[in-house]
Amino acid sequence: MATRRHLANAIRALSMDAVQKASSGHPGAPMGMADIAEVLWNDHMNHNPTNPEWADRDRFVLSNGHGSMLIYSLLHLSGYDLPMSSLSSFRQLHSQCAGHPEYGYAPGIETTTGPLGQGITNGVGFAMAEKLMADQFNRPGHEIVDHNTYVFLGDGCLMEGVSHEACALAGTWGLGKLVAFWDDNNISIDGHIDGWYTDDTVKRFEAYGWHVVSVDGHDPEAINAAVTAAKAVTDKPSIICCKTVIGFGSPNKSGTHDCHGAALGEDEVALTRKELGWDSAPFEIPADVYEGWDAKASGADKEAAWNAKFDAYATAHPELAAEFKRRMAGELPANWKQATDAMIADTNEKAASVASRKASQNVITALAPVLPEFLGGSADLTGSNLTSCASFKHVSGKETGNYISYGVREFGMYAIMNGMALHGGLIPFGGTFHMFSDYAKSALRMAALMKIRTIAVLTHDSIGQGEDGPTHQPIENTAAMRYIPNMDVWRPADSVEVAVAWTAAVERMDGPSSLVLSRQGIPGRSHDAADFDAMRKGAYILSESNGAADIIIIATGSEVDLAAKAQEALAADGVNARVVSMPSTNVFDRQDQAYKDSILTPGVKRVAVEAGVTDFWRKYVGLEGAVVGIDTFGESAPGGVLMEHFGFTVDNVVKTVKSVL
Repeated sequence: MATRRHLANAIRALSMDAVQKASSGHPGAPMGMADIAEVLWNDHMNHNPTNPEWADRDRFVLSNGHGSMLIYSLLHLSGYDLPMSSLSSFRQLHSQCAGHPEYGYAPGIETTTGPLGQGITNGVGFAMAEKLMADQFNRPGHEIVDHNTYVFLGDGCLMEGVSHEACALAGTWGLGKLVAFWDDNNISIDGHIDGWYTDDTVKRFEAYGWHVVSVDGHDPEAINAAVTAAKAVTDKPSIICCKTVIGFGSPNKSGTHDCHGAALGEDEVALTRKELGWDSAPFEIPADVYEGWDAKASGADKEAAWNAKFDAYATAHPELAAEFKRRMAGELPANWKQATDAMIADTNEKAASVASRKASQNVITALAPVLPEFLGGSADLTGSNLTSCASFKHVSGKETGNYISYGVREFGMYAIMNGMALHGGLIPFGGTFHMFSDYAKSALRMAALMKIRTIAVLTHDSIGQGEDGPTHQPIENTAAMRYIPNMDVWRPADSVEVAVAWTAAVERMDGPSSLVLSRQGIPGRSHDAADFDAMRKGAYILSESNGAADIIIIATGSEVDLAAKAQEALAADGVNARVVSMPSTNVFDRQDQAYKDSILTPGVKRVAVEAGVTDFWRKYVGLEGAVVGIDTFGESAPGGVLMEHFGFTVDNVVKTVKSVL
């Protein structure tokens, strides 16, 4: 039977060999953390390699994602469907073993990591989701939601500011099933970190309210005792500070930054093999090592035991069991379409003239009873974003609910939401001012990259923000969000468009959505029922011209009403204008060419109107068209004054149209 050290050395060998073959990668962290990984995965992790989607599995996150060969080695050795051929093609085109762990590429990868600090933040989201789901579904004698989240992280993760945002919240929330392992090796890319990272990490996490213990990261018995102790602490998260040697086993490069982000070199690999007593050829694992790692049988037994527990739960609580299965499958309630069709029709009938942020709150209020998996929140702007409603129960400290005040932590909020969405069973949405989507952009990008369902509610969408001035006026942010691949951005023009946008965002299973909403009031408008389906396509003809169109005016959000008024003024001058409302350019771009041509007739000149940067709109209006927009930063004044000052007037739109014609 292979010893613990020999089992850990398998990780070291696979990691240095894969990086060496690719001539690219990070062998140091996997070699340094191999002993910790061996103890955790062989003695504590509840998982089933033959069913990576088992609902009550423990979640493992490699926050220091540059050490990706660590998780690839673990998955391969323990029996996941990740063949050696994938490991040997590390970092090559179409390999399951990408440079950093990518969600959806290989079984067992719970989240995409690489941008440091976001993995531990996702881990906080996983653990919070477990706590919320346990609160909603567990019943006395039937704890069907009962799993841990384990996170490996390095110095870089702790330096990134988002880790402070998330770890502080984890302490406040008392996430006792979150256990983090800090790879305390004193090295980052630039070398020994003493010149730029001297935080007292132990005191930092104690101040957050975490359980903290320090161990030798190469002592399996000490590691095992620390994990056992951490799992016994149920009212606070734990961090195990593991003193390690980066590149453990390398005679000449261990303990230095030389093995952080580069292959060891053929000669050093050979010397390391000798130092470790590893006699096998590259990408060959001895039978006794495979036997020591194989978790397929034990994993199947663990899942079978849970299945028996769930069957008993289903007998005692059949409705809850069915609801749990529905939510973990990501399916919407059976009455979803009926409820949302009625909600949209009711909104249309009332045609209220309100700010689109208020229209959004009305939709949230209507959807909350239909959608128990709804999990709302805001980064300290609930009263401004209008993201809560009377039926929500607010999370307070360690008390659970379905609405979270994240504090002033925009980046942390959206990265935590990513973890919640990945966990399953919840549909998280979170609000902030649109201006501060800049703070959160990386987390929003990661949601798009992973193709997961999160919803960003971004209010105060333009210079209409007014008196707060240019620091709070997101001139370029809407365009920037639209440029994120796989992000659907909606900037609705009235309460009906808001209702349709929310419905589409919840129904979308393959990516995130952002709802860009106004602070200022927007006129209400009643639509023909046929418009509802057209809105879902991202753009539709709001008002057709009298006769063949001389010009097409495209507008979004609060500027749609301006375009409609300009149409009337142009008609008086004998100019036939078609007004197109385009609440989502991203969705419109996915439509077939026939539909797009029916909205934006080829050969007809176009003018776009939006209170934001103009260059984005050239893809629709071309060089021969024009854009009424704003390419400077805003000013501080009442919103209406600013709109007039920057040319968002009927006269200016008419003037611009005539200049094109």
